[in-house]
Amino acid sequence: MIVNEQIKASEVWLTGINGEDLGIVSRDEALALAREHKVDLVCTSLMSSPPPCKLISRGAAKQDASAQKREERKKDQPLKAKEIRLTPHIEDHDYDTKLRQCEKLLASGNAVDLVVKIGGKEGAKAKELLEQLVKDLSGSGKKETGIQLSGKQAAVRLLPL
Repeated sequence: MIVNEQIKASEVWLTGINGEDLGIVSRDEALALAREHKVDLVCTSLMSSPPPCKLISRGAAKQDASAQKREERKKDQPLKAKEIRLTPHIEDHDYDTKLRQCEKLLASGNAVDLVVKIGGKEGAKAKELLEQLVKDLSGSGKKETGIQLSGKQAAVRLLPL
């Protein structure tokens, strides 16, 4: 963040305290205005000529910058995946409960791993159950992976819309 005397450009595009456009003014004139109003002159971007600068109250510029960094860090974090475990022989009421749990998790922005524990020859029934769940949850999420049958479980991952 470049503030006050650190700004090297001879002219700046100035925005006032309340967001009003003050046009292109010399750097010295902008610094004088900043001192007069007891605020900081903050350069918002170095990519244009003349660089856009704002008059911002002292401390507010630092808070804005730290809030922006926090938001960027939050966006960079990987999606959290929650696992919902089922069995192929699930009752209707239990199915509805699991369906509501999945909808709630997808609505809150989490990915959902649906895992069906299988034993013996229940693979086809597990795959059927997962296909039904994916179809019922199509309004809340879309599947990232296909249904994967491996050993003792069948799984699929749903991403929020």
